[in-house]
Amino acid sequence: MAQTRAGGRNSEASNPTTDRLASMAHDTIDRVADVANDAEREVRGAASRTARQAKEAGEQAMAAADENITKLRGYVEDNPLLSAGIAFMAGMVLVSLLSRR
Repeated sequence: MAQTRAGGRNSEASNPTTDRLASMAHDTIDRVADVANDAEREVRGAASRTARQAKEAGEQAMAAADENITKLRGYVEDNPLLSAGIAFMAGMVLVSLLSRR
């Protein structure tokens, strides 16, 4: 049979202090595990809500972009010469800004 370091006693022999400390350690670990499980559930829930909100925000942004593109196409179709002039001027401003570096 195996012997402990503290003396020539059996490892199967029960020590009240060791048993009490082991029981306290198990109880503490169980409580910590419960708290950790609750925290994990809360974090997963928050992550799920955040992902859902981000998806909804992305969908709203895409819908707004589609609406603005539709409006822009309608304006260009209604005012082709003015649209070409605005595009030309925007190009000239961009070229002048890039050539000044």
